[in-house]
Amino acid sequence: MDSRERTFLSLRHEQPDRVPRDFWSTRETDAKLLKALELPNREALLDRFDVDLRYIEGPRYVGRPPAKYADGSEEDVWGVPRTTTRAGEGERRQSYKEVVRSPLREAETADDLEAYPKWPSPDHYDYSVVREQAARVRDAGRVACFMGDRLNRIAQLKPAMYLRGVDQALMDMVVNPELFRRLVGRMRRFYETYLQRILESAGGPIDLVVTGDDFGSQNGMLCSPALWREFLLPGFRRFIEIAADFGVPVMHHTCGSVREIVPDMIEAGLKVLNPLQPGTRNMDPADLKAAFGDRLCFHGSISIQTNLPFGAPDDVREEVRQRMADLAPGGGFIVCTAHNIQADTPVRNILALIEAYDEFGRM
Repeated sequence: MDSRERTFLSLRHEQPDRVPRDFWSTRETDAKLLKALELPNREALLDRFDVDLRYIEGPRYVGRPPAKYADGSEEDVWGVPRTTTRAGEGERRQSYKEVVRSPLREAETADDLEAYPKWPSPDHYDYSVVREQAARVRDAGRVACFMGDRLNRIAQLKPAMYLRGVDQALMDMVVNPELFRRLVGRMRRFYETYLQRILESAGGPIDLVVTGDDFGSQNGMLCSPALWREFLLPGFRRFIEIAADFGVPVMHHTCGSVREIVPDMIEAGLKVLNPLQPGTRNMDPADLKAAFGDRLCFHGSISIQTNLPFGAPDDVREEVRQRMADLAPGGGFIVCTAHNIQADTPVRNILALIEAYDEFGRM
């Protein structure tokens, strides 16, 4: 059974030969693994680990060059300046792109939004490259996924937070709802056309679309379920509908505690929920499987905050065993970490993770 057969069986809530697997990691983590295993590139690493899913690069940006500033910051697709920050030392050193300022933070009216000169356009991309990217993955027997990069992922709330600031974007839903509605409307229109053109250009080979918009924190949702349903559910549903028009299921990535809206996600047509972040309120994997496992598939569930960076290989092994017991029976599960494995994770624990996938993933 190859990756495609295995994954599609699981997505149909049928039992495959083993649990499909994915692998999320940072560039720095990859570099450590490539050195330790004497491998040439990430693709070779994924093949060594027999990872079933592959993420294509997607359309090529051909729009205006991003502005660069004297402090070293550079604008993202939304015109938000970001700078590279680093943490840790030696092999634990990790880099991130952090927001320097939110250019629409001071906007007060819908007219202020319309006057913003740096809205992205779907015309800023060359979509002709997508078909070959996806076909190459399919030809290798793997599952072709489109997610986009971390700063340009099909979303609504996260780009609103980039442009307005986290606190202001969340307050807008209550104190300036019309402005927030207009802001999210701009993002939704951009991503609707962007996604449509990607799937049209692919012409069939994309197997899974991954949207990404964080709705939860460790202890609850970032906004109330009622506000989420009013402002964000329509766009969430529309993205899924566009993918469904091309016969492509959607996986949505949201960190944190979002159990209150899982029924809404299912009703909107979501196929896969990612990542089941361990340690968050009301997101126990066994409970979620019992409550929703006949209607929803799950992806993730292995913590990057506890055993992987700080435990022993046996701790990692036991966590994988428990997650497989909770989520694997009857299909509907793709095992992966709950986010990118960070550079502070020992190589021995990552190897223990993959060995545990092999040991416990066959049901």
